[in-house]
Amino acid sequence: MPTQTAIPCTMMRGGTSRGPYFLASDLPEDRSTQDRVILAAMGSGNALQINGIGGGSSLTSKVAVVSKSQHPDADVDFLFAQVSVEESIVDTSPSCGNILSGVGPFAIEKGLVSASVGETLVRIRNLNTNSLVEAVIKTPNGTVDYDGDVSIDGVEGTAAPILLNFLNVAGSKTGQLLPTGKLRDRIDGIEVSCIDAAVPMVLIPASSLGKRGDESKAQLDEDVELLRRIEAIRQEASWKMGLGDATGKVIPKVALLSKPRHGGTITSRYFVPHSCHGAHAVTGAICVASAIALPGSVTDELVIRPEGKQQTIQIEHPSGRIDLALEIDYTATGPQIQRAGLIRTARKLFQGDLYVPSQIWSYSRSQAS
Repeated sequence: MPTQTAIPCTMMRGGTSRGPYFLASDLPEDRSTQDRVILAAMGSGNALQINGIGGGSSLTSKVAVVSKSQHPDADVDFLFAQVSVEESIVDTSPSCGNILSGVGPFAIEKGLVSASVGETLVRIRNLNTNSLVEAVIKTPNGTVDYDGDVSIDGVEGTAAPILLNFLNVAGSKTGQLLPTGKLRDRIDGIEVSCIDAAVPMVLIPASSLGKRGDESKAQLDEDVELLRRIEAIRQEASWKMGLGDATGKVIPKVALLSKPRHGGTITSRYFVPHSCHGAHAVTGAICVASAIALPGSVTDELVIRPEGKQQTIQIEHPSGRIDLALEIDYTATGPQIQRAGLIRTARKLFQGDLYVPSQIWSYSRSQAS
């Protein structure tokens, strides 16, 4: 009797994150069993994830599960899982735009989408948020091309561009762009904006917590009192946003915002949620950019708001900058975010079989044939 179960897996860097990509058909259908398999695969429960392929960081402990979609406007379904490093928690409540960057190339290489010559459009349904994303992948000669001259801050080297267009971003988890019904709320004596665009977030002016807003990740992570204060605000905001108890969950996320220093639109320090992101999450960037488009949010005192239906928002983060293009429809009820686009890159690192103990899940490919 085999002591380990082999599971086909492709390890990819997507944007500024990294993790294994699986076909849903290669994982258990039962969600609790699937969670145990993912935890074993990543080696969670150890700070180094030494018994798995996780990298000991929230940015390298992420999983993508991909399948053919039955949705009329999508080619593939994508389920994202944020896997805790030291705890046995698999959280599918948020999404991740960085890991999503690798879904298009993975889907093409696995035959879920037929490649065109030149570029291939992959229509992705994000199961975490029930939203649609269009990904444009470079496919010269009908195969995925990972080489190119595009660089993104937080990743060394260059690669082929992947254009991501996020559709219907408002109300990703709560169903409302403003889950509390207000542009500003006062929580723990601090004015914040609770916005749900691509991901629910609590946006806090850094100065209100005694910070400049351009501190390094290490400086912020070492500030125990700051992290305690942020968590207290996040917890109360979660109830106000209709998300319930945030204990053990990664949403809502938090960003500390301040004025730009290097020619961008705004400076952001994004928390995931108990440590500062080394760069910036894509979905979090969309939410911050959406807040800038909303007069009356806490961004009013920090930015010179762009005008027009097409806006470019440049968010400065610890590793550089992330640029977004917003398409905004101005209506009688206020600005409506129609589309948020940005360029990411991805790279296939390896593919093969990943092994988990058979006592967790016993399955062979011959069973499926």
